[in-house]
Amino acid sequence: MSGFQQARIDLGAQLRQLREAAQLSGKDLAARLGWQASKVSRIENARQSATEDDVVVWCQAAQAPSEVVDGLIAQAVSLLERQDSWRQRHKSGLAALQEDIRDLESRTKLFRVFEPGVVIGLLQTAEYARNIFTKVRRLYGASDDIDAAIRVRMRRQDILYDPARRFRFLLPEAVLRYRLAPDDVMRGQLDRLLAVTTLPNVEFGVIPFSAQLPSALLNGFWIYNEAMVGVPTRTKDLVLRDPEDVAFYASAFEDLCEVAVFREGAREVIVRVLVDFAQQSAQ
Repeated sequence: MSGFQQARIDLGAQLRQLREAAQLSGKDLAARLGWQASKVSRIENARQSATEDDVVVWCQAAQAPSEVVDGLIAQAVSLLERQDSWRQRHKSGLAALQEDIRDLESRTKLFRVFEPGVVIGLLQTAEYARNIFTKVRRLYGASDDIDAAIRVRMRRQDILYDPARRFRFLLPEAVLRYRLAPDDVMRGQLDRLLAVTTLPNVEFGVIPFSAQLPSALLNGFWIYNEAMVGVPTRTKDLVLRDPEDVAFYASAFEDLCEVAVFREGAREVIVRVLVDFAQQSAQ
């Protein structure tokens, strides 16, 4: 078992003890916090990481002593900032990892996302996601819960239709052409992207092959509000909170936006790729 997962188990067990000491059922606690009851279960059973905010409201509901609260907050912050092995994190379950991401997204109002190698998860179709999760399972030895992971990923996408949130997505044209799924799945995924470009709170950009790049497209990154950047690598998931790091990635994002095309320009690139797929399939 990884150190990351053991730390999550320890935190969940301590939170359960607080709930039980306060004579609250999982449903009672969830009702007080305005959560789904399943979230309490996921945290206590180490299928989801409790955030600092989760710990604060949990402890308030359980009337925990301040010294206990401080210690649990420190554990939650440490857990979030861990740079743990992707292989070990995936072994705890694809669906569990998707739940962690969904919880983080629920607290985000402004998303700025650049992905150089894969269609952004919030924009994936179910069948494209299935092909991606199958490759992840093979690469990292993840648990065999692909259907559950897809269901969570699809639920994550509900957030796109919240007008109080703003999304800025950026992909290079190459991502639209990478054969990470069969051609019919890729065509369905491209149709999905065309639909996304019409959402009023979504800014979707494509960096065309013809663009002169401001820098090499080394890795993807997700900027959550103005406070945190997630930088996934092949072996670790980096979580950056230093204001200078956040500002650096925000500046890099704007540089990439300068050479991208949006709205009708983005749709023209997507349609061009769709036509190429159709011609290649016919041949």
